[in-house]
Amino acid sequence: MTEPTETQGDGQNRAYYDDFAGWYERERGRGYHGLIDDLEMGIIEPMVRGKSVLEAGCGTGLILERLARVASDEQGFDLSPGMLDKARERGLNVKLGSVTEVPYDDNSFDVVCSFKVLAHVPEIGAALAELARVTKPGGRMVLEFYNPWSLRYLAKRVAGPQPISEDRTEADVFTRWDSPSAIQRILPPGVEVVDFRGVRVVTPFAGVHRLPLVSSAIARVEHAMVASPLRYFGGFLVAILEKKA
Repeated sequence: MTEPTETQGDGQNRAYYDDFAGWYERERGRGYHGLIDDLEMGIIEPMVRGKSVLEAGCGTGLILERLARVASDEQGFDLSPGMLDKARERGLNVKLGSVTEVPYDDNSFDVVCSFKVLAHVPEIGAALAELARVTKPGGRMVLEFYNPWSLRYLAKRVAGPQPISEDRTEADVFTRWDSPSAIQRILPPGVEVVDFRGVRVVTPFAGVHRLPLVSSAIARVEHAMVASPLRYFGGFLVAILEKKA
């Protein structure tokens, strides 16, 4: 492996995530964000149990910590040193690295996963090729994309970029939206779609989860929607991929 080099997109994303690493978890673990984490874990956990897993863009390690409880080996990497400091405090095995130059050897992991990361990568083809490279033949890639066929996309268009700190908004980071058909077109050779799962299918905007009775009702529906025919309209579209043996 060569030493990773920083692309323009990497530098932009690193500054963005370092800027709010200290308060990234304030809203996590409850309400809307807790629901999203639980829905994602429901998808990935059965595939990781007893296997080696790599999380690309592990952030502060909230998901990776939960995966470590069931995996035989967990590893993670992220662009943000600030985020990685938090992950290391959790005792997780993490490295500094980019999805366009993944800091692991070929064919290293049974499962490679990534949540809320690939939507912020301009060089998506290079990123997918790298994630496939470190996946074992016959292994799975569980990758989350932002879906333009969703209520979340419409809500973002109406509300506009939201603040993430005193000095930055969501407009300060590159964001892409990939439909199910677009994802099929950008996959590297030797990788095929097994299925899709949908996260945040019926939630119109995150604020509804501040209303206790409404939130609990919507949460039950969201859990039912993950693998339903409506999964293709999830705001977060999870592609379950396989690297051919």
